[in-house]
Amino acid sequence: MKDYKNYAKIRENVNEVYEYAKDAYALYGVDTEDVLKKIDDIQVSVHCWQGDDVTGFENNVSGLSGGGIMATGNYPGRARNGEELRQDIEKALSLIPGKHRVNLHAIYAETGDKYVDRDQLEAEHFRGWIDWAKEKGIGLDFNPTFFSHKKADSGFTLSSKDEEIRSFWISHGKKCRKIAAQIGKELGTTCVNNIWIPDGMKDLPADRLSHRLILKNSLDELFDEKFDKDYLLDSIECKLFGIGSESYVVGSHEFYMGYALSKDVMLCLDAGHFHPTEGIADKISSILAFQDELLLHISRGVRWDSDHIVLLNDEVVAITQEVKRSKAFNRVHFALDFFDASINRISAWVIGTRAVLKAILFALLEPTQLLVDEENKGNYGNRLALMEEIKTLPFAAVWDKYCSSKGVPIGAAWLEDVREYEEEVLLKRNKK
Repeated sequence: MKDYKNYAKIRENVNEVYEYAKDAYALYGVDTEDVLKKIDDIQVSVHCWQGDDVTGFENNVSGLSGGGIMATGNYPGRARNGEELRQDIEKALSLIPGKHRVNLHAIYAETGDKYVDRDQLEAEHFRGWIDWAKEKGIGLDFNPTFFSHKKADSGFTLSSKDEEIRSFWISHGKKCRKIAAQIGKELGTTCVNNIWIPDGMKDLPADRLSHRLILKNSLDELFDEKFDKDYLLDSIECKLFGIGSESYVVGSHEFYMGYALSKDVMLCLDAGHFHPTEGIADKISSILAFQDELLLHISRGVRWDSDHIVLLNDEVVAITQEVKRSKAFNRVHFALDFFDASINRISAWVIGTRAVLKAILFALLEPTQLLVDEENKGNYGNRLALMEEIKTLPFAAVWDKYCSSKGVPIGAAWLEDVREYEEEVLLKRNKK
């Protein structure tokens, strides 16, 4: 196998190349030193569910099911318990510049040999995660799990017309809010608790409104208890369609946007939850005109909401540029949401997180004020020309400088670290 650490040799003169980039950006009024300070304050919430294919630790659930989501592939080395999953996350974070957060789903509770149903979960069932986060000095975010459960088999949870099912999921949602608030209090950093439900129908419904009215009432009850926003931030996540809900999703964008604006709950936009030709970048400024904060789930849908690993593509760059142009990095929460079981799962985390950070850095390096000045003068040709010219500024040199300053591998050198970890740790799991 090729030694990927050799790729770093062509970048040994990081500081020398960075000085050229620093001067190049200065011509456009951009202080790269200031940018490197700013990106160091931006955290991405790295999702734990990439590491085990959204299986979780419930001892009566075999894996992901329901909700129009699917993890495909059988690459060796899937994490089988909390200890292994945290070990894998630590490895991934060691290859990503900056200090970031970790995002949990409720199915990652550690209850020992005892099965605890979701409406009975408590913060102590996440003690392993909380203590680990304290030790590492990182924040945690949280998500109730409204799928992969017998009480979700009908396709309806919070919007179910069955009172018993609906009550169960309301109780689960309430428990998760308390858990998230406790996490935020113990870690001293606000925990974002995001609610997404799979509710919908495969074929055309005769009555769309009734389920949405039920969902509205369920959310009202779920959010009835008030928590300190220093500990807990609630959010609700919309979706266009999924497998098994192709024709109707109760929690649509319009429904949740209306609810969020009327109830002072944060909205979550997932990049893969809209029409394949519809980007979320343009929605950001519209929502920030009415809400103080916004949660973004960065994913990559391919033809459908397939939750592919995030890449540094036009859509992700457009998202981060819009946040920059809205002066909203202090108002927008970045989280990842993808799961690919066909490749090394550490690689998936590193590829996706580094891609988002590259996009954030690219946006921070944009001479936005220069563009705005030309726009305000009516010099739209100058604005367009500048937008094109800045695409070829030496962004990669600044990225390498950032990685070097944070002590993580430059270029493709991290692939060698993953190869060694796979041989020493991941492959041995399949032999046990």
